[in-house]
Amino acid sequence: MKFLFSVVAACCVLFSFCLNENDSFIPGKPWKDTDGIHINAHGGGIVFMDGVYYWYGEHKTAGRGGNTAQEGVRCYSSKDLYNWKNEGIVLKVEKNPDSEITKGCIIERPKVIFNKKTRKYVMWFHLELKNQGYEAARAAVAISNTPKGPFKYIKSIRPNKGVWPINFDAKFKLAPANEEELKSWTPEWMTAVKNGMLVRRDFDMGQMSRDMTVYVDDDDKAYLIYSSEDNLTLHIAELSDDYLSFTGKWTRMEPAGHNEAPAIFKKDGIYYMITSGCTGWDPNAARSFRSKSIWGPWKSLGNPCIGKGASLTFHSQSTFILQVQGEKDQFIFMADRWKPDKPIDGTYVWLPIKFNKEKPVLKWYDKWDLDVFRKK
Repeated sequence: MKFLFSVVAACCVLFSFCLNENDSFIPGKPWKDTDGIHINAHGGGIVFMDGVYYWYGEHKTAGRGGNTAQEGVRCYSSKDLYNWKNEGIVLKVEKNPDSEITKGCIIERPKVIFNKKTRKYVMWFHLELKNQGYEAARAAVAISNTPKGPFKYIKSIRPNKGVWPINFDAKFKLAPANEEELKSWTPEWMTAVKNGMLVRRDFDMGQMSRDMTVYVDDDDKAYLIYSSEDNLTLHIAELSDDYLSFTGKWTRMEPAGHNEAPAIFKKDGIYYMITSGCTGWDPNAARSFRSKSIWGPWKSLGNPCIGKGASLTFHSQSTFILQVQGEKDQFIFMADRWKPDKPIDGTYVWLPIKFNKEKPVLKWYDKWDLDVFRKK
């Protein structure tokens, strides 16, 4: 009888798993993990290691303060990209009120990369200190021996303190006499921003770092790409060999262009980036760019989205671009549909990236699988 009960129980577990098994992507709909619970990994990124994808993202809660870090960064694992196992909280917020990552701080857009030299997993994320709103604007880093953590918090930093960008005109290093008298958001003020007013402002304390991503190039050099200068300009900064600090080599992209949510990939030797405008939690039209060098110059390609919902990026915002392993030119655009009133209910929009000549194209699919890349 005990044996029969065990067999029945095992069959029930297997049947339950089969019911929850996914074989496609359904953008914008609740996405359940292998336990049948909606995936909680917002603003996330993915690293691939030894046949397994690891998805890291912000753990959100339902109640008041759900966009602040109440637990930390959660991880999921998958071998097929459709079905994800919950691996738990891999970077935990701390109880110590003096810690930079104490409970109630803001942890956003965690991205993990693997360093082949040190054999360490390095996590970068946007950090805001508790009860300071979005004033701190810091880049933070943690490290782990395994993709499943635990990650040890190391530090946060304002990038590139006391260092000028490599594409900064020497004449912009000194502020014009009337700069402080300029009225915000006037054409003259925007020109001053483009000419480095905010870079000069933050030169001695380090540059602001908010929405960000991390990119590892073919030569294993890594870069932090982040929204800076009050979200008006993107910065691209080279990381040290251990990926834990900055080399001091950095550049400005689209000065005064008001971009955030950067996501980057490389195809046929060309770098592509998809970003969003800055409208808070509300969606807007995506932007796309291309360059032959990570350092630019970057050429604007316009909105990559086509069809109904294109003007609002299908009601989502970019977070990461994933290359399907073992396949040539198969890239997935990852985005979030934010739910600021109940953050835990935020959903995910994953779409295949197609190309029209040298321009990335995002088209809506109600449902799709990886075979879509093989179709014209």
